[in-house]
Amino acid sequence: MRRRRSTRDEFHNKERWLISYADFITLLFAFFVVMYSVSSVNEGKYKVLSETLTGVFNAPQRTVNPIEVGEQAPETLPSREQVIPLPVTEAPRNPETDEQQRSEALRAMADQLALEFDELINQGVVTLETSDRWIELSLRNSLLFGSGDAEPHFDAFELLESIARVLTSRDNAVRVEGFTDNRPIQTSAFPSNWELSTARAAAVVRVLAMEGVEPQRMAAIGYGEFQPVARNDTNEGRSRNRRVVLLISRDASIRGAMR
Repeated sequence: MRRRRSTRDEFHNKERWLISYADFITLLFAFFVVMYSVSSVNEGKYKVLSETLTGVFNAPQRTVNPIEVGEQAPETLPSREQVIPLPVTEAPRNPETDEQQRSEALRAMADQLALEFDELINQGVVTLETSDRWIELSLRNSLLFGSGDAEPHFDAFELLESIARVLTSRDNAVRVEGFTDNRPIQTSAFPSNWELSTARAAAVVRVLAMEGVEPQRMAAIGYGEFQPVARNDTNEGRSRNRRVVLLISRDASIRGAMR
C-alpha cells in the first residue's frame, strides 16, 4: 500500500509552537530588563537624597522657646551679688524753690548789667532798677537813635551787643518798650508818636535777635507820649521821656510776663 505524502499545511501546523515559545522568551527578556532597571540605583540622585535627609535631621534648633521634656528645675533667687536696679523717680519740684533760684539768677543778672553800664549809669543816661520779678533797664533815646528816626545809629550797636551778651546765656523773657515826648510827629514813615515808639522798640528787638537772643523770648511795645516819667515843658524832661526800656522778667514765658 502506498504511503500518503504529508502535505505542506500539516508540516506548518506542527511547527506553530515555536511562535508561542518565541513570544514567551521575548516577554521573559523584557521582564528581566525591567527588573534590572528597577534594581539599578542612580548614584547621583541617591547622594542628593542622602544629603537632604542629613541636613533635616542635623539642622540647628530654630524655636525661640524650646519645649523642655521632663521636670523643670526651679528658678533660683538672685544672689546678693546680683543687683536688681530700681526705677529712678524724680523728686517732686518745689515751686517756691524754683522761684527763689530764678530770683537769685535775676539779681546776678542785674549785678552784671550794673558793672557793664557803670559809667553810663553815673552819667544819668542809663538807669537800672531791680525787684524780685523784674529788671528795668532804661536807655535814653540819644544813645540809640537820632531825632525822629527809628534806625539805630552806629554807637548803638556796641551798647546793644553788651546787653545781648548778658541775655544770651539765660532764658528770661524780655519786654522792650518804646516812649516819646509829647511833641507831635507826622511823617510818611511815622504818622504819630505811637508808630515811632513802636518802631524803636522793634528795632532794639531786631538787633538783640541778630546778636543771639531768641526771638520767642522778646516782645516790642510802643507807648508813644502817654507814659511820661517827667514833665514835657522842659528840655530835660522831654529828654528823659524819650527812652527805650528793657524789662527783663524773672520768668521765661513772654506771654506770662506780659499779663
